[in-house]
Amino acid sequence: MMKYKPLKFLITVFGVLMCTPFAAVAGTWTVNVENDRIANTDRNYSNGFRLGWVSDAEDGSDIPMLRDTLQFLYPLADVRNGRLGLELGHNVYTPADTERRTLIQDDRPYAGWLYLSASLNAETGKGFGEHYTETLDTMAVELGVVGPSALGRQVQNGFHKLINVATNKGWDNQLKDEPGINLIGERKWRHRAYKFSGFEVDAIPHLGATLGNVYTHANGGATVRFGQQLDIDYGPPLIRPNASGFGAINPADGLAWYMFAGVDGRAVARNIFLDGNTFRDSHSVDKKTFVGDFYAGVAFIYGPARIAFTHVMRSREFDQQPDSDRFGAISLSVHF
Repeated sequence: MMKYKPLKFLITVFGVLMCTPFAAVAGTWTVNVENDRIANTDRNYSNGFRLGWVSDAEDGSDIPMLRDTLQFLYPLADVRNGRLGLELGHNVYTPADTERRTLIQDDRPYAGWLYLSASLNAETGKGFGEHYTETLDTMAVELGVVGPSALGRQVQNGFHKLINVATNKGWDNQLKDEPGINLIGERKWRHRAYKFSGFEVDAIPHLGATLGNVYTHANGGATVRFGQQLDIDYGPPLIRPNASGFGAINPADGLAWYMFAGVDGRAVARNIFLDGNTFRDSHSVDKKTFVGDFYAGVAFIYGPARIAFTHVMRSREFDQQPDSDRFGAISLSVHF
């Protein structure tokens, strides 16, 4: 029963935080589901789930304890316009041959990642008219566990049984238990949308870095959007290390929509799901130093609700990987 304690602990912490007074303030709840079944595969990044909450700006700035802690970690953030965020997430990674019970030396290890995240998101603006630019700074701390205690086997094989699909046989070879921590900093720039014939176009460049024993990388890229009421959000959120939009939304005036496409490039120094355990011997593969994502999709917003569909294409992540990877993402956000 020891292996279930991290899950119980993280769910308990998340539940306690959600029962505190600040979770009752206005904000946006988001559910993310990402899966590779859209490409009819079950390999590499196989599945991701995240439940998140982001406060409204005026409420987030009034929570002294978490605000002050995150400002200490990220002193450049403008806390007067701060939004606080909490997330509970789970990722699953598998090799391509899920029928083999023995270790596959030239493919990535089986692994699960169960984590809790807290973030500060500070929005500022400068300029005038068509030169006005909004900036979103994000600082996040992820704490979790990699290995059997992350319940990757139970989540994946349990879902496979539910949908009557063969279970994955090689989970005995997964990475060993290891606590994980990531420190994440990112900045997005949202330029004033160009308007024509009832439509809008904007661009959202981003730069970021992650430091931890799970991920260490620097990343950069941009998203281009076409649609209506683009100032509602910064694009739909994705599960890290994917290039993420933002969980918070401003309610739409009736129905709004936009199409989007973007790229994100990462210079990778560490990826535990390829490099293996940090402090113990484990299976590993030779990771690529540079990894690129191309993503495209569509989002619909009606009043306080947003639903978005994203298709992600990822370049090879390790030398032995035969080809690139693809997966789909769905997110549902509701502002209360």
